[in-house]
Amino acid sequence: MIGAGLQALLSHWMRRPFQLLTLMLGLATATALWSGVQAINAEARASYDRAAGVLAGPPRATLLPRDGDTIAQDTYLALRRAGWPVSPLIEGRLPLPGGALRLVGVDPFTLPRDDLPQGTGDAATGQDFIGSEGRLLVAPETAERLDGADLPPAIPLESVAPGIAYADIGVAQRLLGLDGRISRLVLTGKPALGAPPLDRIAPELERRAPESGADIAALTDSFHLNLTAFGLLSFAVGLFIVRGAVGLAFEQRRPVFRTLRALGLTRGILLALLMAELTVLALIAGAIGVALGWLVATMLLPDVAATLRGLYGAEVQGTLTLRPSWWATGIGIAVAGTALSAAGSLWQVARLPLLAPAQPRAWARASVAALRWQVAAAMALVAVAIALALTPSGLVGGFVLLGALLVAAALLLPPLLHAALAGLARFSRGPMGEWFWADTRQQLPGLSLALMALLLALAANIGVGTMVSSFRLTFTGWLDQRLASELYVTAKTEAQAADLLAFLAPRTTAILPIKSVDIRIGDAPGEIYGVADDPTYRDNWPLIAAGPDVWDRVAAGQAVLVNEQLARRDGLWPGSRVTLPGDWDAPVAGVYSDYGNPLAQVLVGLASFDRMFPQAPELRFGLRVPEGAVAGLRQALIDEFGLPPDNMVDQASLKQFSLDVFERTFTVTAALNVLTLSVAGLAILTSLLTLATMRLPQLAPVWALGLTRRRLALLELLRALLLAFLTLIVALPVGLLLAFVLLAVINVQAFGWRLPMHVFPSDWIWLGGLSLLAAALASLPPALQLSRIPPSRLLGVFANER
Repeated sequence: MIGAGLQALLSHWMRRPFQLLTLMLGLATATALWSGVQAINAEARASYDRAAGVLAGPPRATLLPRDGDTIAQDTYLALRRAGWPVSPLIEGRLPLPGGALRLVGVDPFTLPRDDLPQGTGDAATGQDFIGSEGRLLVAPETAERLDGADLPPAIPLESVAPGIAYADIGVAQRLLGLDGRISRLVLTGKPALGAPPLDRIAPELERRAPESGADIAALTDSFHLNLTAFGLLSFAVGLFIVRGAVGLAFEQRRPVFRTLRALGLTRGILLALLMAELTVLALIAGAIGVALGWLVATMLLPDVAATLRGLYGAEVQGTLTLRPSWWATGIGIAVAGTALSAAGSLWQVARLPLLAPAQPRAWARASVAALRWQVAAAMALVAVAIALALTPSGLVGGFVLLGALLVAAALLLPPLLHAALAGLARFSRGPMGEWFWADTRQQLPGLSLALMALLLALAANIGVGTMVSSFRLTFTGWLDQRLASELYVTAKTEAQAADLLAFLAPRTTAILPIKSVDIRIGDAPGEIYGVADDPTYRDNWPLIAAGPDVWDRVAAGQAVLVNEQLARRDGLWPGSRVTLPGDWDAPVAGVYSDYGNPLAQVLVGLASFDRMFPQAPELRFGLRVPEGAVAGLRQALIDEFGLPPDNMVDQASLKQFSLDVFERTFTVTAALNVLTLSVAGLAILTSLLTLATMRLPQLAPVWALGLTRRRLALLELLRALLLAFLTLIVALPVGLLLAFVLLAVINVQAFGWRLPMHVFPSDWIWLGGLSLLAAALASLPPALQLSRIPPSRLLGVFANER
C-alpha cells in the first residue's frame, strides 16, 4: 500500500513536469543566492584568520611603549643583554595604488622559526632576505600587485596572507622611515634567572598579554552581516516560488489524497510520504543550488575583495576554496526552506476530514482561516517592529526590525490588494467589468505569494537604492569639503621631506603636514592625526557638532576633534572628554563627519601631536596650489627629486579613486537586488503558468457566452499588469521606510555614521517600468497559451464533473 501510494503521489510530477521544474528552479535559485553569499563570507573570514596575527606561532606577550608608538632600538639591546628573551617587530603600512601594503619587519635570528608562517623559515634566514637590499615575503597575488613598485624584490609564498609583506627588520625600518625605532617587542620565553625587572631596565615599556582576536574581523562584521541579510532576503523571495509550487501541487492532488485515504492509507502514512517526497526534492535542488551559488560567489568575490580592501584595508583572496561549512549550510537551509514552505499545506492535509480535501469549498475555507492568521501575524510583527524602534537594540536588533517590517508588509499585501480591487469594482459598468473584478479577486490567492515576492524585491530595490543614492549625494559633497588641497605629496625619507618643504615654500600658498599614528582608543583600534592651524581646515572641514571657538581651541592644544564614529560609539560629543596617550584627558570641541572610515579617529593640533609622538615621521603633505599650476608642480617634483608618480596624487584623482571605492562597495548589493527582482519575476511567471490550466473551468463559460480567446488573453495580461502596479504602490512606502531604517538604524550601528535621507522619484519611475515589464513578460506566455487553446479543450470542461 505504501509503495502504491508513493507511486500515485509521484505520478503528479510526471504529468506536470513544468511544475516540477518550477519547484526545483525556485528552490535551487534561492539556495544559490544564499550559499553564494555564505561562500563569500566564509572565504573572507578564512583570510582574516590567516592575517589575524602577524606571527603564526602561539600567542605571545608583547612589550609596548607607554607613550608614543615606537621603541628605541637601544632599549631592545639593553633588554637582550639583561637576559630578557625579546624579538623586535616593526609594523607599518606602505601606500600603493592598489591598496596599502602591511609591512612586517622581523629578526629571523631572535624570533622562533615556528612563529613565521609555515614554509617561510628557510626564506627568512636566507642571505637575500637579510642583505642590504632585502627581499619581501608575500602571497602570490600580492607579488603580482607589487610588480613595478619601488620596493625590494618579492618572493611569493602560498603560506603568507594576502596584503602582508615580511621583511628583515632593517629593511622594514628603511622602507617605513623608522631608523633606530621598533614597533613592539615579542616575548619569546621567560626572562633568565636573575634578570632585572622590566620597570628597572625599561620603565617606559609595559607588558601586554597576548591578544585573542583580530581587529579586522570585528571591523568587517557589519559588512558581512549586511551580506547575510541580503542573502536571506533573496532566499525568502525564492521560497515564495517554492511555496506557490508546493501549494498548487497539493491543491491539484486533492482527488489523489481523497482516493488514497478512502482506500485505507492512514493520515500519518500519507503525511510521511509527502514529507519524504519533499525531502528528496529539496536535497536534489539544494545540491544544484550550492553549485550555482559557487558560480555566483565566483562572479561577486572580486568586487567584495576590492570593497574590503578599499573600505577596511582587509585583504581577501580572489579565489574560492571549497569549504564544508557553506555547502553543508546551503543544503541544510534548502531542506529547512522546503519544510517551511510546505508546512501550511501539510497542516491542511492533517487537519481536514477524510473526504474534505476533494471539496474545493473546504480548501477555500481553510485558506480564509489562514488569511486571518496571516493578518494577525502581520499585526504582531508590526508591534515587534515598533518595540524595537523605541528601544536601543544594536545591529542585530536593527536587522530584526527590518525583517519584521518586510515580512509584515508582505503578509498584509493580499488583504490590501483585495480591498483595493473591491474599491475599483465599484466603478465597473456592465457584466464584463463586474466579471473581470470578481475573477481578479478570485485569482488573488493563487498569485498572492508571487506578488509578495515582487513586493519584497521592489521594496528592497527602493530602500537600498534610496540609501545608496543618498550616500552618493552626501559622499560627493563631503569629498569636496575634505579634499581641499589641490595636491598630496609623500616623501621617501625625512631628509627628502625637508628638501621638499624648502622647494615648495615659494611655489604654494600653503603646506599642510599630514601626520598620523595608529593607536587604540578605548578597546578598539583608532587613528590620531595632527592638523595645522590653517584656513583650509577652518573653511572646509565638515563639522556636524561644534562648541565655541572650536578651531582656536584645537590649535592651542586645549581640545580635540573626534569623528562621528567615535562620538556615537562612546558618546563623545562637544563637552565630553577623551583619554589620549600621555594621560591627556582632552576635552572634545567638535565632531566631524568621516564617511567610509570604520575606525575611531581624533584630530589634535600639530604642536600637541608632536609632543605626544615626537618620533612620528613627517612625510606626507597637502599642498594648496594656485589653479592651473598642479601639473607643472608635479613635473617639477619629478625632475628635481625623482619622486615616483605614485607619491603624488592630485585632488581630482584622489576624489575619483574614493568614488570608485564607493561604487565597488555597493556592487554586490546592486547585483543581489537585480537577482532578487529577477527571482520575483520568475515567481510571477511560474504562478501564472501553473494557474493557467486550473482556470479553465472559470474561463470556459465566459468563452461560451461570446468572449473571444484573444480578448481573454488580453484581459489576463491586463490583470497581471494591474496587480503589479498595485503592488508597486504598496512597495513605495515600504521601501522608503526600509531606507529610513537602513540610514537611521542599520548604518549607525554598522558603520557609526548617520546619513541624511533624500528621495529620488525618477528612480521610482524607472523601477516601476521595470516591474511592469517583468510582469508583462511573465504573463505573456500564459496569455499566448490561452489565445491558442483549442476550442475542444474549452468545450471539454462542460463534460467534466465540475
